[in-house]
This record gives sequence, C-alpha cells and structure tokens, in this order.
Amino acid sequence: MRVKKPLFQIGTVNFTKFINFTSRLITNKFLTWSIALLGFGGVWYWQPLNNMSSLQRVVPNAHATGVTPALTLTGHLGLVSAVAYSPDGTTIASASSDKTVKLWDAITGTLKNTFVGHTEDINTVAFSPNAKILASGSLDGTVKLWDIATGKQVHTLRGHLASVQSVAFSPDGAIIASGSWDQSIKLWDVTKGILIRTIKGNCDIINSLVITVLPPDFSLSKRGHRTIIATGTQFDGKIKIWDLNTGQRVHTLAGHDHSAVTALAVSPNGKILASSGSDKTVRVWNLETSEEIYSLKGHADSVWSVAFSPDAKTLASGSLDKTIKLWNLQTGKEITTFTGYNNRIWSIAFSPDSKNLASSSFDNQIKVWRLFDE
Repeated sequence: MRVKKPLFQIGTVNFTKFINFTSRLITNKFLTWSIALLGFGGVWYWQPLNNMSSLQRVVPNAHATGVTPALTLTGHLGLVSAVAYSPDGTTIASASSDKTVKLWDAITGTLKNTFVGHTEDINTVAFSPNAKILASGSLDGTVKLWDIATGKQVHTLRGHLASVQSVAFSPDGAIIASGSWDQSIKLWDVTKGILIRTIKGNCDIINSLVITVLPPDFSLSKRGHRTIIATGTQFDGKIKIWDLNTGQRVHTLAGHDHSAVTALAVSPNGKILASSGSDKTVRVWNLETSEEIYSLKGHADSVWSVAFSPDAKTLASGSLDKTIKLWNLQTGKEITTFTGYNNRIWSIAFSPDSKNLASSSFDNQIKVWRLFDE
C-alpha cells in the first residue's frame, strides 16, 4: 500500500493527514483546510463537490446590461480553481480540486481532453505563448507541462516544498516561473524541464505571479531590468518586483493595507499592473512611476481574481461576493456587474478578442460570458 507523505511537517503535526481527516468529515459539501504555516496564519477555502458531468447552454439570472452568459461548462467534480484561454482563442483550460485539468472547445463548450497526473488539488494553469504546452501547478508541490496536441506529460517539475499557487511563461516561452507556499519562486527551462534558478526573499506565501517585458524607456529597463516577475503575497499586502534574469528584487509596491494580495495581472503593453486583495479592492499600478492609478472599490468581499482585456480597455474582477465587475481603464469607473452566480468567484479570463469572459466559481462550473453581441 502506498503511503502518502506530507507536503511539509512542523513538529509532530502531519498536515496531509489533517487535510484528509477534515475532508472526510462531511460528504458532498465539506471544508478542506489547506494550511501553510510558513509565516503567520493560514489559507483556506470551501470546496463543494458533486457528481454532475454535462454541458448545457444556459441563461442564468444575470442582471448586467449588455452581458449574455452563453455557456456553462460542467464536468469537474471539485471547485474550478483556474481558467485560461489559449492564445488563439479556440480552447479554454480549467484546473480543479478534483486533480484534473480539462480542455474545452471555447465556441461549443465540448470537452476536448482531460489531463490526469497530479496527486492533489490543481491550483493554476497557463498556456505557453505558442499554445503548444500547458502548465499546471498543484497542492502536490509540482508543476506539470503537458503537450496540448497529445495530452501527454512533457515534464514534471519537482523542487517546491509546498503547494504551487501560480505559474507563468516568459513572453518567449523558454522559461516558466512558479510561485509557492514555500515562499520561493522557481524558474524552469521549458524544453529541458530543469531548474534554472530559485528566487527567495519573499518571507511570505506567494499567491500569484506574472511575467512581463517592460517598455525600453521605463526607468527599470534603463537600469537593466527589462523582463520582470511580479509576485503577490499572503500576509504583508505587498507586490514585489524581481528581475527575471538575475533574481534580484528591484522594487516593491505597497497599498493593500496589510491584507492578502490574491491575484495579479499585467496589461498587454506591459505598462500597467493590476492586483486584487482580501481588502475588497482592486489596485491599478503604473509600472513606470510605481504610482497607484486607481483603487477600485465596490466589491463586498475579498476579490479573488483580476484580468485585463487584450484590447486594454477593460479590467475584470471576480470576488467572493459572488459577482464579477467590469471597470473602464480610462476612467476607473465601474461599467457593469454580473450577478448570475450563486457562489463565490474563483477565477476569470478574457478571450484573446476581448469579446468573451470565462469564469469559475465554488460550484464546480465554468461560465462563458458574451460581452459583445455580433
């Protein structure tokens, strides 16, 4: 019989056993306490499960002018923690606590493939820029690279000591970065599947990371820091900026009132960074001046996901208050609110043409919203 080893152990407390024990307390709907004592405090989420597996076109109770929910994708047996569009817009990838990654046809909603290989909940997914590789990060501490055409695992990247919360490809697709509860960033060679560098110094759990190439006239670029990694952490409310090539921390943005920075997104031109937080706000930052452009308020609970539209006109935010909001990036004003969900929003992603938004929630579903009528 295979013995499951804990991801980490402090003193005599085996946290894998604690998680498994807690998850057996109630069937169908239960609490999983995924706790990382790597600083002070912990992280948790509610995980409802069901056995539904179907696809249906639906029109839920959405009170948002000009927004049409076009598809609902069901088939995951656990909460859908992350969604992502392929660069060509044909495919939606979803990651789930059911330990699978699913690929969906973005137009019809048909299930195209299911990737199985992680041994614990999957927290994050990202497409490579050429749409040939999909990366997934898991509570099992690994990053897996999948060949999208064949569905086969290309590499399993091992080295993190705790849950991998976020992954991001470099713009040229040669490097993938992973951020973990073990307070480190790891950079991996995508082709060879080997570790290039470990970046430490966060002293905090990493919730999210993004990679971008700054415009050449930006001050950080002029100082030699052209390609950067931004990380959002759990307890100090700060966003740390790192040089991708050297691992040096080059800047820090503070503004989330010592609350968790839950998610990050970077604008298509690399000039603006957006962050969401457990302080119920979305912050928009100028990466040239390091100034906060907007503090977007309106959500009634923690904001768990944020995304720029590829046309750079709109910012979307998803919250535990069960709503998605669209914001005008020119004015900082709210455009509209989607209220078609009966559960908390976990992840959002724009289609490459900016016409659709995919979102997932704690009800194990993915919704595709049509933002503009043809």
